[in-house]
Amino acid sequence: MSRLTVEQLRDGEGFDEVYLAAEKQLRTNKNGTPYLQVELRDRTGSIVARMWNASDQLFRSFASGDFVQCEGKVQLFNGTLQVILDRIERADANKIDTREFLPRSEQDVPKLYEKLKGYLFKMASPHLRALAECYLMDDAFVRAFCSAPAGMKLHHAYLGGLLEHTAAMMDMAERVLPYYPGTDRDLVLMGLFLHDSGKVRELAYASAFGYTDEGQLLGHIPIGIEMLNDKAAQVPELLGEPVPRELMVRLKHIVLSHHGELEQGSPKVPMTPEAMLVHCIDTMDSRMNMVLRDLKDDRNNPTAWTQFNTNMKRRWYKGGANGDLFAAGAENYD
Repeated sequence: MSRLTVEQLRDGEGFDEVYLAAEKQLRTNKNGTPYLQVELRDRTGSIVARMWNASDQLFRSFASGDFVQCEGKVQLFNGTLQVILDRIERADANKIDTREFLPRSEQDVPKLYEKLKGYLFKMASPHLRALAECYLMDDAFVRAFCSAPAGMKLHHAYLGGLLEHTAAMMDMAERVLPYYPGTDRDLVLMGLFLHDSGKVRELAYASAFGYTDEGQLLGHIPIGIEMLNDKAAQVPELLGEPVPRELMVRLKHIVLSHHGELEQGSPKVPMTPEAMLVHCIDTMDSRMNMVLRDLKDDRNNPTAWTQFNTNMKRRWYKGGANGDLFAAGAENYD
């Protein structure tokens, strides 16, 4: 019998099923009574679950990243679906198909990788082509780059998400670069390839999404710069000469500034046309991925609005009955 996935959970329904405990906390309510909060996940999405009057012993009985057998009921609270648990206990991982629990890209990963290589090998700059080849000759890097998510919860938060995000941005760059003459195409493409490359070491994604110790302590931007220095040191072996200093500085600046603002985690703000374009393309693709996945994954079907997106601080409008903007609450417009 097929399992009940997260996306199939509906308000008012009871269930008894196995999920991945992606994150857990032991909290207290306003009366000081402890309760368990845990994020339940499978390949179709995640949902927050709570168990009232939970003990410290129960909290310690399983770890984040464990598979758990859960029994409870789904309820709609403040416009968002949640789960109230009656029972939760560690499940036997040996009896579980782990492919059911980590979301993955719906696109063809090998085709995305071929597209990525096509863009990189068509660069006119011999130094940047050689640098790209140093990355692509590293089998461990390629496997990680094709498997890693682009984030834990926000944009492209699924296996293959980093590659999907990068290939989509390269497609966008090809279309918009003609509108901005004087912008170096090769620097933009290489910057897009490398801007999140440090995530292959920042994120852990074998059984549940999380941060590695290195990722938690350093972050993907410093890791990406360290990787860039390592790969650039290999270029003379391929090309017979190093990457020019100014080209390296401009490329590093793209990686360092791609978040756009200091408040968003960028050590520097974009100060070249290429850095600004990479930042804008990255912002567009990451934000639109969040919007469209919120709409696709929404389980609050009876209403015209998605669940609240805490990162973007809003809900998304799905449309009224039969797509009519004024179908619900039309009396307010009399």
